[in-house]
Amino acid sequence: MHHFKYRNNELYCEDVPVQRIAENVGTPFYLYSHATLKRHFLIFNQAFQGLNRLVCYSAKANTNLAVLKLFANLGSGLDIVSGGELYRGLKAGFSADKIVYSGVGKRIDEIDYALDKGILMFNIESLEELELIDKRAGMLKKKAPIAIRVNPDVDPKTHPYISTGLKKNKFGIDIESSIQGYKIASKLKNIQVIGIDCHIGSQITESKPFEDALESIKKLITDIINLGIKIKYIDMGGGLGITYDAESPLHPSEYARAIVKSLEGMPIELILEPGRVLVGNAGILVTKVLYRKASREKQFIIVDAGMNDLLRPSIYKAFHAIEPVLKSEEKTIVADVVGPICESGDFLALDRKISNAKADDLLAVMSAGAYGFTMSSNYCSRLKVPEVMVKDDRFEVIKARQTYEDLIAGECIPAFV
Repeated sequence: MHHFKYRNNELYCEDVPVQRIAENVGTPFYLYSHATLKRHFLIFNQAFQGLNRLVCYSAKANTNLAVLKLFANLGSGLDIVSGGELYRGLKAGFSADKIVYSGVGKRIDEIDYALDKGILMFNIESLEELELIDKRAGMLKKKAPIAIRVNPDVDPKTHPYISTGLKKNKFGIDIESSIQGYKIASKLKNIQVIGIDCHIGSQITESKPFEDALESIKKLITDIINLGIKIKYIDMGGGLGITYDAESPLHPSEYARAIVKSLEGMPIELILEPGRVLVGNAGILVTKVLYRKASREKQFIIVDAGMNDLLRPSIYKAFHAIEPVLKSEEKTIVADVVGPICESGDFLALDRKISNAKADDLLAVMSAGAYGFTMSSNYCSRLKVPEVMVKDDRFEVIKARQTYEDLIAGECIPAFV
């Protein structure tokens, strides 16, 4: 459930009309509901009530400081994949010892930064990375807490670009080789083995992939313990899907039941890394219709938001519902909703049955709270849009719209040009 609802045919975010926000900040803009973000975190966390667990919000889904602060205030930990996300997390108030560092390409400066701050653990993606972290920890006179990311070769039944748990994916160490990895790690003097990590993909809508992954991991944990290596944490990553169109994803309580049942009797603390499921349906992208255009074969609704603002439809052919901010009695049409970017792949929807929107009408691109602003760019020198948060009957801009001066900040023309 989210807090974007119609009242007398006008779309509201909580108790604020979306049109009023558009009049104040201009379009396009991202809009987040405080109540939805809070509700989603509490429901997810409470689903695992009674189990020793740490919910670490996956920062990559939405890294706005206000969103991060909200989750930090609720007791969340944080899953990061870069030094920049670590910086943001610390600025937002997350305790370093509740931060897990994932990702296949950690740089030396990022490793040193995380070691210096004292994060909970590194999720190791390769033996070369393990050796580097041991070396850096030694130089900094630190002990690096680690888990090895194990690739269980489980099909998550999701888009191939967001599948991460198959042998052909770049992530983790295959389950057969991981025992050797743990043997090596246990002998490194600057490494402390504390966990095992597994993440199989994103936008997963059924329980079986999670259950299959856990069965593989449980056997591996037994083998590791038999080597005399103590495992404190099992990090199951994230991946729980949301409804964009006709999907029927698991409710967090169903997801929790599947995991709790699989972990029954294991004296281990669970780490979870939800991202999309917390923020996806807590945000929308509001855009304005610029023009209407028709060819012999197509109708086009040209809007002021493009693929640089919301990339998911272009790269994943992802579905986002598109609703009018003000409903009318006019009939619907079938049209492509396209942006101003000079690419044929610049679209928000293709052949979509949609309201018969005219120039200056406002449209809401739904379920845009995850992997929306975080994947946006300045392609075609377009300014990044503002982000706005609503709580009850008030709203605030939580990231200002870029200016043209911002666009060229840090650039220079060398004397030899």
